[in-house]
This record gives sequence, C-alpha cells and structure tokens, in this order.
Amino acid sequence: MLIATVLRNATAQEPEQKTQIAIDSDQDGMSDALEQALLMQFAPTFMVGRHDCSEIPAEFAQNIETPTVTAEDGTIYGQVFPAKSSSDDLPAAEIHYYHLWKRDCGPHGHPLDTEHVAVLVSASDRDLGSAKWKAVYWYAAAHENTVCDVSQITRASTIHAEANGARVWISPGKHASYLNETLCQAGCGADKCVEMVALRTGKMINLGESGHPMNGSVFIASSEWPLMDKMSNTNFPPGPIARLNQLPDTDIAWFNPGKHPAQQIIADSSSTEQVIAGGASHTTSSLSKAGTSTDVAISVALDGTGNALQKSYSHTKHALGVSARHVGETLHPHQKPVKPE
Repeated sequence: MLIATVLRNATAQEPEQKTQIAIDSDQDGMSDALEQALLMQFAPTFMVGRHDCSEIPAEFAQNIETPTVTAEDGTIYGQVFPAKSSSDDLPAAEIHYYHLWKRDCGPHGHPLDTEHVAVLVSASDRDLGSAKWKAVYWYAAAHENTVCDVSQITRASTIHAEANGARVWISPGKHASYLNETLCQAGCGADKCVEMVALRTGKMINLGESGHPMNGSVFIASSEWPLMDKMSNTNFPPGPIARLNQLPDTDIAWFNPGKHPAQQIIADSSSTEQVIAGGASHTTSSLSKAGTSTDVAISVALDGTGNALQKSYSHTKHALGVSARHVGETLHPHQKPVKPE
C-alpha cells in the first residue's frame, strides 16, 4: 500500500518532479523512490539489549572512506536490488537491513560490527504502479561465515511477516540476529537475549550498491569491515531454500546446518576457553526448539553429515575421542584449542 501511494503521488506531480521520482542513483534498475518505499514497508522491529555495551546501532560519517561513527542513534542502513523470482513473470527484490555497531563488545570483541537481516519480496504483477509486494523468505545472519554460524532462513508466513517487517532479536554484545527469541541461545554459547527492548529506529539510509554508493556511503568499501562482501552476495541461494521447502511450514531452518556439532562442543568448553572444533560427523539426529514468541519450530536435520547436538557426557567423549577419565580435564593430544568469534 505504501509503495502504490508513493507511485500514485508521483503521477500527480509536475513533469520535473516525476523525473526526480524515477531517479536510479545506484543503477540497479530500481528507482530510488521504489527502493525507499520497500525499505520502509518491510523494516524489521529490532529487539536489542537494554544494557548493550555498545549502546545501539550507529550512524557513520558521509563521504569518508574510513568507517567513522557520528552518533549511536539507532540508524539502520538498507540495500535493495532486483532478484531472480521463482516466476519469471513477476518482479522480485532482495532487501538487506544492516545494523552497524561501533564495536563488538562480547567475548573476543573488536572495533566495528557489521550485522544484517534480509528479506526476499515479490510483486503481485509487473505494473509497479499498482503492484503489491509480499515477503516470501526471511534470513537472519548470526556469526556469519564462522564456525559459530547459526544464521537462519524461514518462510515469511512462518513468522507472520509477509506484508510487513519481521521481529528480530539481536544478541547483546555480539549482535547476532535471530528470527525467534528462543534461538538466541544457539551457536557457541556467547549469545543470550535478556532484558530486551524494541529499538527506536532512527534514520533508514539507503546504501546503494557496492559500485554505486548512495547518500555518501563510501565507507562500504572499507577493508576495516566485511560490509562489501555482505552487500555483494545473495542470502537466498537455491540450496538453503530447497532444504527449507522440504520442511513443515512451521519450521525455521539453519542456513548452514553442518556446523552445529562443533558448536555444541565449543559451547560446552567456553567457560574455560578450551574450545574444540571437533564434530560427531557420523551421527544424525534432529532438534526441534519451540519458539515461545512465534510458536514455530526449528529443524536442523538438513544434510548428510547429520546435525547432532548432543550434550550428554558419553557423546562428548565419543566426539573428542578421549577416555572417560580425561573428558573435561584435557584436550586430545592432536587437537588444538581455538576461540569462537
């Protein structure tokens, strides 16, 4: 409805104003006005820690290549670009929402923190002046591309976010994104969503595209953070979508299911920082976690290696390959401790 209103207003304006509406600053085939309307329609509600040690998401200085915080004010950055639809007859778009932080202040923290969620949306018809847009899938990045990766993907209908934004929980300190509050206990044990409050979002700023930044966002290309890589990749490749579509409509799926055996061992060892990236690769099982706020489940039995999340003493012993008397006391002679993100 918001998009149709924006476009209808454009037709009622003077010719020079119509030209302004049709501007495509990032040269991706979608007008600036349409991109902004989509960003606003599907903007998530972010639940953040009341006492997060990095305050709230930050705004960064325009036209400066080095990421430079100007205010911690709840600014959210967006990116909208055309996507391949399941039907070639209908336009589709992928929308990324970046919550950028001054620092990761959790265990093994570091300056700057680049986190995001994404949504795949589809138009009801090819006439964008009258088309209604609907979300099809949502994605939440959590410790993306690390051994602790617990990023998730789900159908928009599962989390009741087809016509509007999803509710997303952001773990205090580490700022991993979760599509369900209960899932904030997953991964390598560093996340725990407590004393959460809805973020009062500040500005919604369109970053544009990597080769054509908008609104002075030249900092996207900085080597000080992985923002450029996140902007260059789709979060809805065929593989994870195919796995998700084999699951019940009530499920949220791990985006990278094969990493979870190692994560449980890391979580069990994190209190002493003796972190072991081993895995029970020959076991298979599935875990369903009831989501108390959305009444959904998460299924992680998605690949041939299995996704055993075993907390028992005997399975930990088997995974590490050590005798019972040494479990919890020492590492296997050939295993080296590593630290989670």
